[in-house]
Amino acid sequence: MIEELLSKKRFYNFEKIDKDNNEADYRSSFQKDYDRLIFSNSFRRLSRKTQVHPLSANDHVHNRLTHSLEVASVGRSLGLQCGKMLKALYPTEEIEPYDVAYIIQTACLAHDIGNPPFGHAGEEVIKEWFNTHADTEFLKSLKAEEISDFQHFDGNAQSFRIVSKIENNISLGGMRLTFATLGALVKYPYSSNKCEENGKSKFNYFHSEKKFFDILFTELELKKEDGSYKRHIFSYLMEASDDICYGLLDLQDAIELEIITIEDVKAIFSLLCDCTEVEEIYSNDALSDIKKVSKLVAKAIDSLAVHTMEVFKENYEALMSDKQPKDLISLFSDAALKKGIEDAKRLGHEKIFNEHRKIELELGAYNIIETILDNLIKATFELYQKDENSLSFRNKRALALMGSDKPEKSTDLFPMYQRVIDYLVGMTDNHAKYVASQLNGMGI
Repeated sequence: MIEELLSKKRFYNFEKIDKDNNEADYRSSFQKDYDRLIFSNSFRRLSRKTQVHPLSANDHVHNRLTHSLEVASVGRSLGLQCGKMLKALYPTEEIEPYDVAYIIQTACLAHDIGNPPFGHAGEEVIKEWFNTHADTEFLKSLKAEEISDFQHFDGNAQSFRIVSKIENNISLGGMRLTFATLGALVKYPYSSNKCEENGKSKFNYFHSEKKFFDILFTELELKKEDGSYKRHIFSYLMEASDDICYGLLDLQDAIELEIITIEDVKAIFSLLCDCTEVEEIYSNDALSDIKKVSKLVAKAIDSLAVHTMEVFKENYEALMSDKQPKDLISLFSDAALKKGIEDAKRLGHEKIFNEHRKIELELGAYNIIETILDNLIKATFELYQKDENSLSFRNKRALALMGSDKPEKSTDLFPMYQRVIDYLVGMTDNHAKYVASQLNGMGI
């Protein structure tokens, strides 16, 4: 099975799925995946998308791009250790540790590529808009599973859609990443149908990608007898890298923005780092608070990454089984590290996510995204109903604003609406603000 988890197959269309045999000495199949991601338009746009603090005037705080790069750095280190472990476990298999490092690093780079403008607030607005309008004429003709995809919209599913379908080669494999990298990207191997059961809007593929998803997870041998899917083991290391980084770096940003103080996080660092080192750094008057926190974040990430790999090794058989654990951090055997990362996330929820200025900006984001959906979904519905030449002037101009991203007229409304969401998700925070102002007539 380990050979399948390292699959170099790429999807071109449903008639063509080929193993990548065109490797050069200086660039493996998995290095190509990394390069394709790094040079993509969707990845570059992350530099102007919210991580936690929308439209921040402080250039030092994280955006989605810097966050993804830092997660990828941790993921690469974990991947290299994982590759060495697998090479020792399967000495007869051709396993290159640096291949595993590239797979996980690339999955980390791609994990937030489907997040809409304004981060998780943007996700919530999209979900709420489709729930609020569920009984309207322009949504009634959608199938139950299609409206479910919109009402539970998740950036994880959009990330999978971008890399596997719409970036570079639309409907012909997208970025055409290897199956190994695509598998490592998936944390929630099910559709939006499972959201009601789970009580959370977390899933990894829309119904438009269901056919390919099934092919992918069958090829990776991650399909169970009952037809459901299990996770690729590398996705656990990608997820842990993300959890480690955002749990700590959100605190770093909050200190930069003076939302919390360095004293608020001392107890957390005392759990994650050597207590003597914490005291030495805190008492060093030559360091600013920001530099003190930066040093401690680095030490904490190292401690957490080391323990993550220990937990991965200890639970390897369970991770490979059909009864997989939820995540690695919940399995931490080091009580101090587990409490430290949990306390960091708790402080974030209590003091950072409810900060007054953040709330003000998220309310503004709500109006921006609502304006875009109000105009473009309704214009698309008219396009679905009528000949393009018969559209109202307003709707014709609204669709023209989308340029080459404008939906093509179809007998199926779902993919037409998906193109609107693809267009919206592809926007940076600033561009979404600009488009909304144009649609409102405020850009004149």
